Amino acid sequence: MPTLTLAAKSLLNRRFTALLTLLSIALSVALLLGVERVRNETRASFSSTISGTDLIVGARSGPVQLLLYSVFRIGNATNNISWQSYQDIAAHPKVAWTVPISLGDSHRGFRVLGTTPGYFDHYRYARDRRLAFAAGRGFEDLFDAVLGAEVADALGYRLGDEVVIAHGAGDVRFARHNDKPFRVAGILKRTGTPVDRTVHVSLEALEAVHLGWQGGAPMPGLTPTAAQVRAMDLTPEAITAVLVGLKSKVAAFAVQRYVNDYREEPLLAVLPGVALAELWSLIGVAEGALLIVSGFVVLVGLIGMLTALLIGLNERRREMAILRSVGARPAQVLALIIGEAAFLTLLGMLLGIALLYGLLALGQPLIESRLGLFIGIGALSAHEWLLLATVFAAGLLVGLVPGWRAYRMSLADGLSNRI
Repeated sequence: MPTLTLAAKSLLNRRFTALLTLLSIALSVALLLGVERVRNETRASFSSTISGTDLIVGARSGPVQLLLYSVFRIGNATNNISWQSYQDIAAHPKVAWTVPISLGDSHRGFRVLGTTPGYFDHYRYARDRRLAFAAGRGFEDLFDAVLGAEVADALGYRLGDEVVIAHGAGDVRFARHNDKPFRVAGILKRTGTPVDRTVHVSLEALEAVHLGWQGGAPMPGLTPTAAQVRAMDLTPEAITAVLVGLKSKVAAFAVQRYVNDYREEPLLAVLPGVALAELWSLIGVAEGALLIVSGFVVLVGLIGMLTALLIGLNERRREMAILRSVGARPAQVLALIIGEAAFLTLLGMLLGIALLYGLLALGQPLIESRLGLFIGIGALSAHEWLLLATVFAAGLLVGLVPGWRAYRMSLADGLSNRI
């Protein structure tokens, strides 16, 4: 009788213990593969937070700092860019489009971003996906606001609701622009990017709400009304950063050099992909930690299998002795125990893979709608197959311990039933 068949029948006689061990391995494998897939998709999502933008231009600082405040809305710019400098960059013959952005204000803990309607046309994320509206539209009136999905969900906003932004990052009463409230004109679909946590308004509107303000506070008697600002020239004097799209990808370094050597003021142009890679190298330690934790979970599952086999081995001394008495060689007894471990590991892996795909099929729409993270239900990657091969090899190694003990059991020990 083949060793694996004998091992399967032996496990069937101990089905309850075997089932618990099998379930433990399956859950461990599902967690390992799940963490690996989430880790890869999170990294891909992080890398594609901004897509289709060839350069990001801001005041001279560091590439990571520029990326953090312009894309991730973290921190503040060291300086602004003059409107004239922005126009010079936009007029460069190799530049196809530009999207100016202005930061500095907030609304109940969320950053406010001033921009142009071109932002909704040119901003891309997650492998060239466009921004889409869940409800409403973009800017039409001066005081229209477009909310990210998380802002709308967290604060319970609907179309037509009033939004009052505050000067600076702290939403304190004396710093609010109460005299010029915004109206929710649109709500974006969830993207899984900082766009979800942003209140978008027009550059002209940001300029309008700050007329008559100085030192972070309104100047009494000098603040125009909302009706008065509509008749004024609201061209901004400065902006925070510029997203730049080029006519040709090969022109990226030439335009970057033009910006970095710009003589009118110190500017910095960075390639988003390079800056994202540098930022990930700083924070990517967490992904390694996730993989280590899931690896330890698999190890615990294998130790559980080892424990079950060792405990069962003491109860099977007579079985081993009978096998020896009918002609089984010590090597065959060793192979039987290792076969049981291999059988449990293999079935546990298959069940774990099935469990992973089942959970992904059920949870994928919810994860994408709530977190904006798309986790593909595709074939296992080469790295995932390597992880499974490692788990299987570890299962065989675990089976060596009880197998070696069974190998060394003597016929007399089993027949005399001594412990």
